[in-house]
Amino acid sequence: MTNWTPDITGIKAPKYIAITEAMDRDIDSGVLQPGTRLPPQRDLAYDMKVTIGTISRAYALAAERGLVAGEVGRGTYVLARQGADRPSVVFQDPDFRGARVDASPALAQALRMDSTAGVDVGQAAIIGPMLAQVFIDEPHRANDYTRTLSDEWREAGATWLATCGWRPALETIIPTTGALSGVQNVIAGVTAPGDKIAFEDLTYSALARGAALIGRRPIKVRGGDEGLDPDDFERVCARDHPKMLVVIPTMNNPTITVMPEENRRRIVEIARRHNVWIIEDNIYGEAFDDAPPPLAHFAPERTFHVSGVSKLLSAGLRAGWISGPIGFTNQIINAKKLMTGGLPYVMTEVTARLVLSGEAARLRAAVLREIRLREEIAREIMTGHRFVSDPRCPYIWLTLPDPWLPGTFKNAALEAGVAIVEADAFKVGQADRVCHCVRAAFSALNTQEDVRRGFNILRQLLDNARAGYDGME
Repeated sequence: MTNWTPDITGIKAPKYIAITEAMDRDIDSGVLQPGTRLPPQRDLAYDMKVTIGTISRAYALAAERGLVAGEVGRGTYVLARQGADRPSVVFQDPDFRGARVDASPALAQALRMDSTAGVDVGQAAIIGPMLAQVFIDEPHRANDYTRTLSDEWREAGATWLATCGWRPALETIIPTTGALSGVQNVIAGVTAPGDKIAFEDLTYSALARGAALIGRRPIKVRGGDEGLDPDDFERVCARDHPKMLVVIPTMNNPTITVMPEENRRRIVEIARRHNVWIIEDNIYGEAFDDAPPPLAHFAPERTFHVSGVSKLLSAGLRAGWISGPIGFTNQIINAKKLMTGGLPYVMTEVTARLVLSGEAARLRAAVLREIRLREEIAREIMTGHRFVSDPRCPYIWLTLPDPWLPGTFKNAALEAGVAIVEADAFKVGQADRVCHCVRAAFSALNTQEDVRRGFNILRQLLDNARAGYDGME
């Protein structure tokens, strides 16, 4: 038996992969000769100060790659090289460009200022090879159903969700397929058909529509300049007895409000008195490092903190995490399986590698730099009109001058070649609040020149408001 200890310095990957990479390198260099018996897993775990689970995964991955073989009662031995070191990824038909679903003719030609997907800062150059590497490293797992959650996936989730001085415990982490999926998984797993779920009156309304689709009853809580109104939440709790509250405390979509700490404490105190569960959607709050602590910090026993990577990394990954009270993991995982199927191994593993290698943090910083530059363009062009913006937010919330109404302005903008979202799309039912606003996003546009062109078109429509828009024939 050798006293081999792998040197994983400089290998940007989860530790179990780094150990396998170091083993591969040492076999190539002759440090590990064919027939060499590797150290027992427990011994190597002790020497490297990692869990035995990490070493077990590393040895299993090495076996999948054909580097080693284990023999019961005898240990794990290095195998002789057989042919090429590793399989290569081959695309058989370079002319095939995949299947696509065409949008409506108008949307297909429009500047998509209705989407807040993460800005393209070259993610494909990082994610593409990493995606292929997953199939090379772990072909069996990549082609199978996901049956267990690895420690690395939980570590990646805790790292990504950490915000404003708060970091969730590993045992609270549940990977999911994006923030929207995470919210729906929690609603389905923790509440029952017929339960009332409270939402802000202006919010990402797909959350409420999804809840209604599975038999829950959405109800509204009034919002304002400081986000959800605690006094109205108290009134709704006393009158309607909701089972759960779904709220976006940091950078509400679409109003960009940030709930102050005092209000967060009040919301938590009211939820405790009325026994209301809380889902905290922090998908935009990931951009903040100076916001008040999340609700999960004040009420970890009743708060499900949810976020994902779609806004600051890549919407195409469809990955995210939930941190919730201990004891609900199985309920939420089973709800996901029953509603939308299990967790996709490949996307979850790729996202975890991005986070744990530090690439996700680097890409997030690049996305935020680009958002800041684009927000400056928006402010420059829209000066003189009423709007709310933030250098970390991928859209502006624009108040329309008379005589424009949100629906007619949206139609006029689309006719001029720009797709935006009107206020009504964010209302939970027939909201009482009058809101003559639209959301104009800029992160999904290809270039800063597209951003400039899109806002110039919107500016021209606003400046010619008296000409109006004829939606009748």
